[in-house]
Amino acid sequence: MEITLASKKQAWLHAIRLRTLPLALSSILMGSILAAYQGSFRFEVFILAAITTIFLQILSNLANDYGDSVHGADSQDREGPVRAVQSGVISLASMKKAMILFAFLSLVSGLALLYISLNDWLLFFIFLGLGVLAIIAAITYTSGAKPYGYAGLGDISVFIFFGLLGVSGTYFLHTLSFDWANLLPAISLGLFSAAVLNINNIRDIASDTKAGKKSIPVRIGRDAAITYNWFLILGGNFSIIIFASLESSWWALSPLLILPLMIKVGLGVSKGQNSSMIDPFLKKMAISTLLWVVVFGLAWIIFN
Repeated sequence: MEITLASKKQAWLHAIRLRTLPLALSSILMGSILAAYQGSFRFEVFILAAITTIFLQILSNLANDYGDSVHGADSQDREGPVRAVQSGVISLASMKKAMILFAFLSLVSGLALLYISLNDWLLFFIFLGLGVLAIIAAITYTSGAKPYGYAGLGDISVFIFFGLLGVSGTYFLHTLSFDWANLLPAISLGLFSAAVLNINNIRDIASDTKAGKKSIPVRIGRDAAITYNWFLILGGNFSIIIFASLESSWWALSPLLILPLMIKVGLGVSKGQNSSMIDPFLKKMAISTLLWVVVFGLAWIIFN
């Protein structure tokens, strides 16, 4: 069913894509839970990290709307949900201003986060550099002269920023320490986040092909992309099994309770015959990821 955007308010809400925010918060929550497990949770770090991540996710969504409209992925042939700029309700100039606003907000909240978390100037500038890279990555995914999303590199970026850096970086800001074992749940979050992007790209194979956007599903085809999707879902759950084994913390297996929901997502994507059938599983995978982390946290509270 075609959705039209009747007002600017509705168009901006579509551009912000509220359904993606649970996924953005998952890595922050996981890193914070792991810090609490070590007795070093700081509420102010959690709040500022969450706010910064939300701003970055909104920036990425706005830039995606802007960039795909400029580069042709959001054409009249696109079968996915209507985009704000594509609809004509929001102009390219207005979208660009919104991107600048959220880039600024991300920088300000990120600086506040680093100010309260770090007392070492070297660490401050290292994390500042990572933060600037996150802002650049959010903007250049589909925007700019050579958007890396059009080269099929989006999955790698998501894996790094939503997984490795999101979880491990948050943990470090809480504890000022690094634990190699935490890379395993970080890998889980990175794989699940890549699965959300992969589902999005499977949905958009036809329009992305016409626009020259060489996402992984476009490069390898729908059938192989579905197999890849199963690898991401099952690989993320296998990673937490390794973590629980290495830590001898069997309560850490609790997120496997969410595996049936993720399997339903995988089956739904596998059986989806068109974009409208596949699209709902984006939200379901994002929410399943957040639930996966919440169950992990609840298990820690109950058994420790």
